[in-house]
Amino acid sequence: MGKLVSTVFVTLDGVHQAPGGPQEDPSGGFDQGGWSFPFGDDDFGRFVTEVLDGAGAFLLGRRTYEIFASYWPRMTDPADPIASRLNTLPKYVVSSTLQAPQWSGTTVVSGDLAKEVTALKERTDGELQIHGSGALVRSLLDLRLVDTLHLLTFPVVLGAGRRLFAEGAVPTRFTHRAGRVTGSGVSLQTYDLAGRPEYGSY
Repeated sequence: MGKLVSTVFVTLDGVHQAPGGPQEDPSGGFDQGGWSFPFGDDDFGRFVTEVLDGAGAFLLGRRTYEIFASYWPRMTDPADPIASRLNTLPKYVVSSTLQAPQWSGTTVVSGDLAKEVTALKERTDGELQIHGSGALVRSLLDLRLVDTLHLLTFPVVLGAGRRLFAEGAVPTRFTHRAGRVTGSGVSLQTYDLAGRPEYGSY
């Protein structure tokens, strides 16, 4: 059975909205899109490529899917490790309204999220990877379906925008598996889900 692996970019104050550019997601009046761009050095690129090396298929939320589908199909250099994987591997987009996705290799997932994603994990050879898709990631974390979380924290505070972990998230404990910091100061940390938190007292 494949593992469900999520890669999320967040700021120090937990914002995951529109890391890649000002037009990516201005919803809610958010005008600080593109905050990850200044930190995209070689260390960062290497990490993203390493993560994608494990991909067997991709699971995306509707908004992230649309951002990706408007960009990656135009990137046709077979030597580009990101484009080649995104364009050739199966893609699943969670949506109740999307009818006929244009990006080749895309299937719409619209049924019971827990059942559908469990089935996708079972039939994916390699990792079922989620990139971005913060709202979907939160739902899947709450359902205990995410196995591994790559949390990429950027040294910037925005004070506004959608946060990855907001009030009401299901209490969850993680085990730290690996970590490093890029030359530009991005903290790349990998966590495995470990169930509910444990509590104690000093």
